[in-house]
Amino acid sequence: MIHASVSPWWLDTGVVRRLWRGIRLDTTQFTVGGSANPDLLELVAEPFESVEDVADRLGELEARLVERADRRCVFLTVYTEMTAQTAQEIAEGAFDDSEWMRSYLVRFAEYYRRAFRDFEIGRYSDVPDPWIVAFGTAIRGDALVVQDAFLGINAHIVYDLALTLSDVGLDPNRESKYADHRRVDDTLARLVAIQRELLAERYAPGLSRVGENLAGLDDRWSASALRGARETAWRAAVVRTGARWRPVEASTDWLLSRTATGGASLLLSPTVSPLTMRALHDVEANRFDLASYARAFHDRSTVELP
Repeated sequence: MIHASVSPWWLDTGVVRRLWRGIRLDTTQFTVGGSANPDLLELVAEPFESVEDVADRLGELEARLVERADRRCVFLTVYTEMTAQTAQEIAEGAFDDSEWMRSYLVRFAEYYRRAFRDFEIGRYSDVPDPWIVAFGTAIRGDALVVQDAFLGINAHIVYDLALTLSDVGLDPNRESKYADHRRVDDTLARLVAIQRELLAERYAPGLSRVGENLAGLDDRWSASALRGARETAWRAAVVRTGARWRPVEASTDWLLSRTATGGASLLLSPTVSPLTMRALHDVEANRFDLASYARAFHDRSTVELP
């Protein structure tokens, strides 16, 4: 059941109106020109072969993006840590079905890899809309880092996750697989909480000037909201699995895409004042360094392991 704390934003008519605009969002405005970078493409050209391959190549991709000050690294910083910690838990026997979890992790990363590759080479017709918004916004660099972070989380969880679960299968032993799926929640929530805390610290000089916090920019991605989004992904996968009918698959794919694109629109139009946005952009321009942020996130994530 979806957590009650996830739903109140639906009751805000202003949010619903912005979500509806997002569902109809023209994503061509987020496509960018330019040549593909061969140093990046070599890391995403071929399908992932194993959990170790995912961890190695995503980690190297993050490092190269950080080196280029490419803001696509902001989401990847969280994702690489999430991958590494889940892989460690698999190795430690934390899941009932370790083999299924390996397939889950690799297949999930495949959705990211293909979206990144197709966006990088300009094959936008093959890139899911929520990823076009996330990647295009990051490359343009006109949003805040906190928005770049949650645009990636939104695309990967709200869109990719249900498709991943459908691909790897929920049966046999569905109850056991569901339990393994839920075990990931705490790790993800902890990492996102660390990210939010770290971003709040970086933004503190600007926020203190206007007497606000990050609410309105990231409050849709609380721990309960993350659990709710992952629960919704499981339910969508159940529908797809039960129907086993192409029209149902196509309609759920469309619904997932539109929901995630609407969520991206909400993230790009936060309910904070223009004064706050200007203060945060000022902080980023003068004090925000992607390399030090990435190091601090990985360091803090490791130190705070339970």
